[in-house]
Amino acid sequence: MTGLTLAAEDAADLEVISARLQDAVAQMKDLVYLPKKRRFAAIFNRFQWEADTKKGDLRVRSGLHFEGVLSVKSHKLKRGAPDAVVSLLAIKFESKGGEDPGGTVELVFAGGGALRLEVEVIDASLTDMGGVWAARGRPQHEDS
Repeated sequence: MTGLTLAAEDAADLEVISARLQDAVAQMKDLVYLPKKRRFAAIFNRFQWEADTKKGDLRVRSGLHFEGVLSVKSHKLKRGAPDAVVSLLAIKFESKGGEDPGGTVELVFAGGGALRLEVEVIDASLTDMGGVWAARGRPQHEDS
């Protein structure tokens, strides 16, 4: 299977990236805001929901980045613990409305944590960065 590469330029595109990153895990030190470059970058170990499960459940290391980031705020995340592991549940977008293409991208993590990125426009990409390995288990979610 070839590596996944996706780009997002609108909210619908971002939903596709969000679905691919559901249950991805990262260490806090792998979530980085570069204010001078106006870029947010993250490295996740994502669960390959799209993989053929006959071969078993797989994970792959993937890079996510957003361009045109004006600010980043965190909520209920252990910023002082670089080795702390977070599990991504979803990526959401809230538009400023009107003619302005900007808004807030929210990365929602298990346990109530979140990162809020104020962006000029949606300009994101997700790229697999290596080979796959066997996942320790399949993520489980409670039925709502």
